[in-house]
Amino acid sequence: MAALGSGCTATGTGPGYYWQSVSGHLQLMHAARPVQTWLDDPATPPALQQKLRLAQRMRQFAVDELALPDNASYHRYADLGRRAVVTNVVAAPALSLKLHNWCFPVVGCVGYRGYFDEAAARAFAATLPDTLDVVVYPVPAYSTLGWMNWAGGDPLLNTFIHYPEGELARMIFHELAHQVVYARNDTAFNESFATAVERLGGARWLAQHASEAARADYAAFDARRQAFRALTASVRERLETVYEDDALDDRQKHARKADVMARFRRDYEALKASWGGFAGYDPWVARANNASFAAQAAYHEWVPAFEALFEREERDFSRFYDAVRTLAKRDRTQRHDALRALAPVRDTLP
Repeated sequence: MAALGSGCTATGTGPGYYWQSVSGHLQLMHAARPVQTWLDDPATPPALQQKLRLAQRMRQFAVDELALPDNASYHRYADLGRRAVVTNVVAAPALSLKLHNWCFPVVGCVGYRGYFDEAAARAFAATLPDTLDVVVYPVPAYSTLGWMNWAGGDPLLNTFIHYPEGELARMIFHELAHQVVYARNDTAFNESFATAVERLGGARWLAQHASEAARADYAAFDARRQAFRALTASVRERLETVYEDDALDDRQKHARKADVMARFRRDYEALKASWGGFAGYDPWVARANNASFAAQAAYHEWVPAFEALFEREERDFSRFYDAVRTLAKRDRTQRHDALRALAPVRDTLP
């Protein structure tokens, strides 16, 4: 989910990568038809019609209540016939939680590389050196940052249209947020901002428009998500402690890393048992490595700071976006210093 890649994807170096990026997006745009066309088609399943109507109400809410762009995006729908719009490759050193970056024209350097074809993504991942932890994962949506609104904008997709109500709202708000602000060479800033908007906007949508049943379903879903994020945040802290310990050599760090990961999987099994066996995070845990934890952190690192900024701007979305645009114009160091000053102080996780 995100900016040219939620994750997110991006154009890349080399003619082959450029071609798959351009051709993949053109195929997506060709498959998209106006939502009303789908609604008027008697062959459109009733469940899909219901979701498309709901998505259009969310789209208008995004403009009216969240001050998000009023443009062509999310007024069309495409069924791609696959589970993900793109597949992302992310990587990190074996003893670091710093994402490996790939640099591209226009969007700058980002901590992921996206492919419209899953096999191509896996083939590229296989070429990366053994010194990197690598993970390949499906992405349900991405943003063209508003650059393609002249051609119909980013469409709704089968890869996320059937999400539960609260998650569908968050997805739409997240992707639209990428059209508001984008800072080159700063994945954590961009993703954390969009995640803050999706959380703030999603809560407002649920409070104002969702049924009691939808709010209850979302509360249960989100409680599991927050518990899982708390667990993974604690693991990131333990791993960082290991990697930054100058008293350990690399062999010892690898051994400590294995211990931390083993504990993570034990703790996850205990957490899953408390959910009555809900297994939605099993795939993430199965492939978890430094790249997984680093990519997750990019989406949440600055969220508390952005939420604090929203409160400072009196919960006014237009003022909030103006303040974020001001931050985006600063250099990366100044930007992060400002966010660090905004972030609420928290206790170290156990």
